[in-house]
Amino acid sequence: IQETMTLLSTRTDDEILNTRQMTEPTMIVAMKFLTKLESSMSQTTPRSVPFVTQQIIELSLSKGMSPMSPIGFVYFGSLISKRGDISSGYRYVKLALSLLDKVGRECAGEVICIATQVKIFVEPIQAALEYHDDGYAASMVAGDVSNALLNTILKDACMYVAGVKLQTMLEEYNKSERLAKENNHFIHLVLIKQVQRDVLRLIGSDEEVTIPEEEKLVASNNSVLKTFCFRKAYISFMVRSYDDAKEYVLKFFDCRENAWANLMVTHINHALHTGLISFWVARKSRDAQCWIARGNESKLTLKRWAESSPWTFENKW
Repeated sequence: IQETMTLLSTRTDDEILNTRQMTEPTMIVAMKFLTKLESSMSQTTPRSVPFVTQQIIELSLSKGMSPMSPIGFVYFGSLISKRGDISSGYRYVKLALSLLDKVGRECAGEVICIATQVKIFVEPIQAALEYHDDGYAASMVAGDVSNALLNTILKDACMYVAGVKLQTMLEEYNKSERLAKENNHFIHLVLIKQVQRDVLRLIGSDEEVTIPEEEKLVASNNSVLKTFCFRKAYISFMVRSYDDAKEYVLKFFDCRENAWANLMVTHINHALHTGLISFWVARKSRDAQCWIARGNESKLTLKRWAESSPWTFENKW
């Protein structure tokens, strides 16, 4: 990441936007391969993502901008945002969006999806999350159902942070579930139903949500495992099941760095509720100092994000 920042520090945004177009067919194919690799690695092997991002940006600057180049810049902005530099990250996700006007909108759905998750940390969340509708539309135009679904899922996830009513959230998740089923996207379907299950429980519904594919995917997919552990810890905390909350938050801590290299709004929920659980466990545990340290880590993370997005935290509807 630091090497990429050094490389970009020698160029202004205008210089990057006006970089010549990539013309070598082999390079264009290589860029398509790298961007597909980056998208999948972000969910399963996040530690490798910075290296792929670096390659995409280096090739874009040396060989010319391809239709896939915006993906490298949007992931770079998201990566450095997750590391704490949201101001610089915001700059690069906006640059990625501007690049779409230069190189075409073939990858617009994915770029808008990742960019929106960063923009929500800076702009009013209730307004910014609507960008995911643009991402959904752009994905469907390009025939990219996977990123259309991802835009839908991430918009739904933002509703927890934006304070949307549970019944409204349930209706949106039901729509997302139908879309995932129609297109046989089982990983997205499991992620949707994991949250849907919790929303029903919080509403007080007796409806059972069965997820036949969940056990297999929890064992094989890091993003599903991470969501599974957090959702179990979260709902256990909400219904005050101490032993389950402690068990699953520990499992979450063990796997939280193994999925999603980029910054996402769900990380707000993760920081808030794992922090609350940590302080709760600290009051009953013999290992209180360790749990207090975990809670304080969450507090510092939330404070940093609050400082980057004063509008969201200082103004209410």
